[in-house]
Amino acid sequence: MTGLSDGPGRARRWLALGRCHLLSWLTVLESLVGIAAVGAVLTLPVGIGFVLVTPAATALRRVSERARGWAGRWSGVTIDPPDPLPASGAPSRLLRSTAVLGAEGFWRDLAWAVVDPLVGGLLVAVPLCLVWYGAFGVLVQPFLWPVLGPDNWYAFIPVDGTVTMLAALVLGAAFVALGVLCAPPALRLHARWTRALLTAPRHAALTRRVAHLADTRSEALDAQAAELQRIERDLHDGPQARLVAMGMTLDRAARLLDSDLAEARRLLLDARAASGRARHELRDLVRGINPPVLADRGLGDAVRALALDSLLDVDVRADLPGRLPVPLESAVYFAVTELLANTAKHAGARTVRIVLEHSGSALRVTVTDDGHGGADFARGTGLRGLQRRLDRFDGILVIHSPPGGPTTATMEIPCVLSSPKTSSSSVTG
Repeated sequence: MTGLSDGPGRARRWLALGRCHLLSWLTVLESLVGIAAVGAVLTLPVGIGFVLVTPAATALRRVSERARGWAGRWSGVTIDPPDPLPASGAPSRLLRSTAVLGAEGFWRDLAWAVVDPLVGGLLVAVPLCLVWYGAFGVLVQPFLWPVLGPDNWYAFIPVDGTVTMLAALVLGAAFVALGVLCAPPALRLHARWTRALLTAPRHAALTRRVAHLADTRSEALDAQAAELQRIERDLHDGPQARLVAMGMTLDRAARLLDSDLAEARRLLLDARAASGRARHELRDLVRGINPPVLADRGLGDAVRALALDSLLDVDVRADLPGRLPVPLESAVYFAVTELLANTAKHAGARTVRIVLEHSGSALRVTVTDDGHGGADFARGTGLRGLQRRLDRFDGILVIHSPPGGPTTATMEIPCVLSSPKTSSSSVTG
């Protein structure tokens, strides 16, 4: 059992070693680009630098973005990106170069390119050197030690016979094992070091955060105003018009009570039927604002109700040990509703799986269908509207939809739970 359980761990360590190798090549690339950027800055007094600084800064930004992306994907270390280089809006080369030189992100990238090859390169070189030196002891010493001469040493072992050759082989295997073991922590340390050098300054992150909150607040207010207009329009065109007509019918019936009792009875029956239709329209309108099952039983049961009403085969798994804030429940409910509607209309799917779970301080909702795939933010406004809905709660929407399917939509929203749940954990529709 130990060997089986350790298999994935060994695979991750070897994968980390391969990533250290990729980072070593990235270190070489960032050194070359950093030298070009330093050269562009040093030649500014003679004018040549104004020609070179913009392309050098652009190349340096591409390399640093690759480092940020690898740190996030490989080690889970999020690095706030700097503001984009202000190189495209200026009308002349001189102004573009001046704008680049005035950007704090450029100098941060440049400092990283100068310092990281020394520190970051050393971090990823440790496991690589251990493995390569160990491979020399395992693969070269056993076969070539007779021809390497009397001064052949492997580490602290003079390899001059079979016994010392075997000792070198064992030591080489130990070096390889040590290098593989060191690869994951070296990779994590490199990611943290990269974050220390490349993360955007706190004031820049706060500025972007304020701008983002201002945008989402404006969008939330616009959406609220649009929703109020829709409710007002639906009330005016539906129940209100029906109630006005019902009042006129009742007036006519009242006038006919003494002269034509049969006609008055017919009008009263019409008014009763109209009141029933108005009641149904009001119920549908209220359901569009917030479904009763959502208010009464929470998000899990509301999504299960959607599953039961759907024409698709929908499987729901909900692990929510408490209630979410009411605005968030409503936003997630309607986001799931729209995803199901899009799946039914566009994906050609037969089955859908919805998973709702809360871990730590975030709600995670995954909607997976077996349709033909191809969903893309750039090919419509529906997904962008969902993202804007989640932006109000600092949520994210990630779509993985390769051609041919399947499509997986993942929503993650930071939140806390309150009261305990009152429903079961799964249903199939």
